[in-house]
Amino acid sequence: MIIKRFLRFLCSLQLTLILLVLSLVLVFLGTMAQEPLGLYISQTRFFHSAFVDWASLVAALKKSAQLLNIYVTPAQAEDVLRAPWIPVFPGGYLLGGALLLNLLAAHWQRFVFTRKKAGIFMTHVGLIILILGQLFTDQLSRESGMRLTEGETKNYSESDRRSELALLDITDKEKDKVVAIPETLLSPGALFPIPALPFSVRVTHYFEHSLITNRSGAFGSEAPQATVGAATNYFAMPLPKVTDMNYRDVPTAIVEIVAAEGSLGRWLVSGYLDRAQAFSYKGREYAIVLRLQRFYLPFSLTLLDFRHDKYKGTDIPRNYSSQVRLQNSTKNEDREVLIYMNSPLRYAGLTFFQASFDKRDDRVTILQVVRNPSWVAPYIACILVAAGLITQFLIHLTAFLKRRTT
Repeated sequence: MIIKRFLRFLCSLQLTLILLVLSLVLVFLGTMAQEPLGLYISQTRFFHSAFVDWASLVAALKKSAQLLNIYVTPAQAEDVLRAPWIPVFPGGYLLGGALLLNLLAAHWQRFVFTRKKAGIFMTHVGLIILILGQLFTDQLSRESGMRLTEGETKNYSESDRRSELALLDITDKEKDKVVAIPETLLSPGALFPIPALPFSVRVTHYFEHSLITNRSGAFGSEAPQATVGAATNYFAMPLPKVTDMNYRDVPTAIVEIVAAEGSLGRWLVSGYLDRAQAFSYKGREYAIVLRLQRFYLPFSLTLLDFRHDKYKGTDIPRNYSSQVRLQNSTKNEDREVLIYMNSPLRYAGLTFFQASFDKRDDRVTILQVVRNPSWVAPYIACILVAAGLITQFLIHLTAFLKRRTT
């Protein structure tokens, strides 16, 4: 009896209306939270989660109540990020999953396919594909960037916001051996034994957003944080996480290399330090660096020419394009491609868009690299929904005209 009631409620129209209303409220709250928390944090906490936590909900409500002179200060926004996670409101994943189950249950319990309901069936299939496509896009898609100077060749793209701790065996001058640890695993006290390298890595300090300075004792009379490397005179301190979408967190870590005979020293690695710090151990050369996360490609791109055309007499860009050389040794492919606005390069499941350029150097282009295996799902869903609505309209119109003729 209880199971039947649950199934009846699961496929009911009342549940559909409740979920749609909650979805509207969620969109409103997530939009309000974008100013105090930032776009990316709001997306994660409201739409890319099963539940919305209490602190984020309060920040959104305060923002929506500005007419009552209730404002969210930067300090309050930082408190939200540090607050314990207490779920109080359904998030995007929960509401989307519930809507999908509601639709499937309604079909299972009540829907019988007939010619008169073909349009409704097509519309519902389109909605199912749309919901699943969004889920797959959230889980499988990836956006990164590739910054190239004329004459430069790269076989990797870089994340816009995420970092990684990379250890490189640079003994071979032709090819490096790279071991990368994602920033999500970096935490004070974490120890990483690395089978590919003759030592382990221990993280003694990790700051998600930081400030470093070379002023000795600027943050107190503490001993130097790094004992070896190029940053022994630098000191790091944590800063509140960035909420402005135009900026990103710059992490810093204090990392200790531990070999069988003991510690080899502590290195300060940071997003502020562009170059890797080299060291030697047992006759081999190594390097360590904290950098933007890299995604390596089975091919390479070389920027041959970058053009930045402006409207005559102004600084307004009229067109910018990148002439690149694509080389893939596994397929014996070597060709030139022109990438410009609204004309991307699609290759190996990736799409390279002409995104931007360096305003200080007209020889530098910035390509956006998008990997989205389910990119076609929204197009199929929209076509099915539109075709279903048109089909259902024509079915009813035909039946109406027949009755009127009779």
